[in-house]
Amino acid sequence: MTLTTAQKKQYRAIAHSLNPVIIVGDKGINEGLLQELNRALDDHELIKVKIALNDRDDRATIIDDLCKQTQATLVQSIGKMAIILRQTKKPNPKLSNLLRQL
Repeated sequence: MTLTTAQKKQYRAIAHSLNPVIIVGDKGINEGLLQELNRALDDHELIKVKIALNDRDDRATIIDDLCKQTQATLVQSIGKMAIILRQTKKPNPKLSNLLRQL
């Protein structure tokens, strides 16, 4: 999914007040992390992910892998934080960050 500049701006504004839901550490991506990421994306649609690595290239690689493996779209990446979006067909109005903020 490609996002327009206006959509990215809107999603960034929504995600500004969010806390990271997933933290990727030194062990990188594993099956448990992917399951939790998929659950978080199904519930919230728009989430923040923190990548606790110091190397910029490693962080970019992990963000790309996470997006590919979960069919999500990267909205923005700044430093160790990434905003990831995956819209669901039937969002839960009580959990979806998109429905609660729009």
